[in-house]
Amino acid sequence: MSEIAVLLGFAALVWFWFDSLKAREHALVAGPRACKRSGLQFLDQTVECVSLRIARNDDGRVVLRRVYRFEFTDNGVSRRIGTIVMMGGELVSLTMEPYLQQ
Repeated sequence: MSEIAVLLGFAALVWFWFDSLKAREHALVAGPRACKRSGLQFLDQTVECVSLRIARNDDGRVVLRRVYRFEFTDNGVSRRIGTIVMMGGELVSLTMEPYLQQ
């Protein structure tokens, strides 16, 4: 019985790892796309997961809600913060700090 519990635990970890990679990849597409659309520069070519919790999506299903943080610049000097909220593998919101339009 303990072998089954260990295998189930291992399977859950593998699922979590792959699910996290998929959500991060989606965030890595959404951040640069939003910056490009607004004429901004996406910095460091990365996102950072700053929050992870269990939530319900619009269909009422239990999913993992991840909040990713990224940095961008409007003038090449100042660093500004953006956030991406993913529910499961789906983009829920993308917000960016206010910046000056050129």
